[in-house]
Amino acid sequence: MAKPVLSDPIALRVPVDVLAAIEAIAKTAERSRSWVMVRAMRYYLLNEGADILEIEQGLQDARDGRLHDLDAVLSELDRLAEDDAA
Repeated sequence: MAKPVLSDPIALRVPVDVLAAIEAIAKTAERSRSWVMVRAMRYYLLNEGADILEIEQGLQDARDGRLHDLDAVLSELDRLAEDDAA
């Protein structure tokens, strides 16, 4: 696996308790603080960060008029449920 391309170093101030947890995890895992922080950021980006971006995309779709009529959606769901029940 190829090493990722890294940015220039950045400064980040974190609460003391968060840093203590990062350091404890890094020590236990025999990894660097950077490794722990990058993994934590990747996890955030894949979960909560992705949710935020999906919500923004939905809002942009609504602003652009890309909407579906609720009654039509519910009718289609009812039709699909009837097909599955048959």
